[in-house]
Amino acid sequence: MRSKHQKKVALITGGTNGIGSEIAKTFVNNDYKVLITGTNKKKIDLINSKNNSDFRAFQSDFKDNESLKKLIQKLNRINKIDVLVNNAGINKIDNFIKTKNKDFSMIQSVNLKAPYQISKCVIKKMEKNNFGRIVNISSIFGKLSRGKRSLYSMSKFGLHGLTVSLSAELSNKNILTNTVSPGFINTDLTKRILSKKEMKDLARNVPIGRFGEPEEIARLVLFLCSEENSYITGQNIFIDGGFTIVW
Repeated sequence: MRSKHQKKVALITGGTNGIGSEIAKTFVNNDYKVLITGTNKKKIDLINSKNNSDFRAFQSDFKDNESLKKLIQKLNRINKIDVLVNNAGINKIDNFIKTKNKDFSMIQSVNLKAPYQISKCVIKKMEKNNFGRIVNISSIFGKLSRGKRSLYSMSKFGLHGLTVSLSAELSNKNILTNTVSPGFINTDLTKRILSKKEMKDLARNVPIGRFGEPEEIARLVLFLCSEENSYITGQNIFIDGGFTIVW
């Protein structure tokens, strides 16, 4: 029986920015031990300099096979991971005919290969403890797409394929896996990419009439990863203000 004082451990990839950072903060505030990954050494060092054993950060660049391999080695030394949120992701927009093999490899490495390898590592611990929750962060572009999104959509469609297969195989071991697919979210990255006018125009296409907030994604992920979720598995949950129902 699990001790009341034993905190669950959550691993969140891409946890230093945007949605991933908000997910990490939400788990910390709900009494989880949190492990995050990120590529920015300064941010990683700053987090670890606080010497908080309940919030640790690992530098890892999923575009680099050797870097991912070193992360897996570190994770192998951790006894217990109850929750995995595969959040790290990258995108590159280009006409399909102009896409490059190196960009295909880069996007698949971060968006698909890393979740595959990290899940393999973490699931062994979940099976041992007879508890696990995995959430793969996809996108509305993992259901629909538009021009110049081929590489990204391919990876995100594939990520939900991982969700479905893990659910079929692991649900009877109390390891539940789901996909969360955000729509247009009000992050710093969004604000850098889009002008205020572009954001306003896009918001008109969302039935709710606005962009989502990172904390709205984080609350959904927290629920799916908790013991409160006892019967949702294999699903792709769109948190997009209704965008995909009218697209």
